[in-house]
Amino acid sequence: MPPLTDTFGRVHRDLRISVTDRCNFRCTYCMPEDGLDWLPREGVLTYEEIERLARLFVERYGFTSLRLTGGEPTVRAHLPVLVQKLAKLTMADGRPVDLALTTNGATLAGGVAQQLASAGLRRINISLDSLRRDRFEQLTRRDSLAEVLAGIDAAVAAGLTPVKINAVLVRGVNDDEILDFARFGRERGVSVRFIEFMPLDAEDSWTAAQVVSRDEIAARIDAVYPLEPVGHGDGHGGEQPAEVLRYRDGAGEIGVIASVTQKFCSTCDRVRLTADGQLRSCLFAIDEVDLRHLLRTGAGDDDLAAVIEDCVAQKWAGHGIEQVQFVRPRRSMSQIGG
Repeated sequence: MPPLTDTFGRVHRDLRISVTDRCNFRCTYCMPEDGLDWLPREGVLTYEEIERLARLFVERYGFTSLRLTGGEPTVRAHLPVLVQKLAKLTMADGRPVDLALTTNGATLAGGVAQQLASAGLRRINISLDSLRRDRFEQLTRRDSLAEVLAGIDAAVAAGLTPVKINAVLVRGVNDDEILDFARFGRERGVSVRFIEFMPLDAEDSWTAAQVVSRDEIAARIDAVYPLEPVGHGDGHGGEQPAEVLRYRDGAGEIGVIASVTQKFCSTCDRVRLTADGQLRSCLFAIDEVDLRHLLRTGAGDDDLAAVIEDCVAQKWAGHGIEQVQFVRPRRSMSQIGG
């Protein structure tokens, strides 16, 4: 079968799979303090349904990368069971698919990181938007910074390398910690990924003025710890959204995901599956395709493939955040999956 390609010639190899819309944090830029209306248990894809869809993407379309997200994926019961199922999927050349996880890290200590690694998880990204306890609590509405830091250490100890730290920067909120994050990454041996603030907050309060640009981030770090660009290669023959810059003294690297100021839509190779089985061709897509209904009404793989191919064929050229006519998705980031 040919690869999954859209009308702009972009070949898709990366599937983001949200396993739950629930989260144990209430980050201010992501969801209201009281949370959102959670999906009922029967509305969420089963592990068997996720495995079937993932297998279709890997074996029929040559997908090389699967990433589990949420919500917070570790609040889903028996997550290592799903990891073990997906870790068995192999690419055409016999190599295992690149299986990764994005988490807030608060539950990784106490054996969870090692359980995930033993089940076959290969890499991990941990979201952390402040290194200051009081600010962390303000941002997440949880006093859990110590648990997250312990989770980072647990992930490193479990061999889930390279451990990457995702830091969403919001001007006037945490942009004064850019150098603190750089030092943290250098000292802990982890790679910090600075992410430009995107209009996916549940309270619809995003403004362009809150965005801390890639150029500003790089300049502030380079002034103290000189950097040199590496590029966007993901180490697996594809592109990644983060531009990688390494320290000239050899003390590691950072990444910057410039989704707003230097969008990378022209090389986007990912699609997203929400926890309730909706396929999204773009993070900012307005429309979704209901794969859950097809799965539960007896659709065969060819039926699923036809719908998937049609969805990707209609993928637009770019998200258009910078345009006046931009329409934000009706779902927040926690509901879509990171």
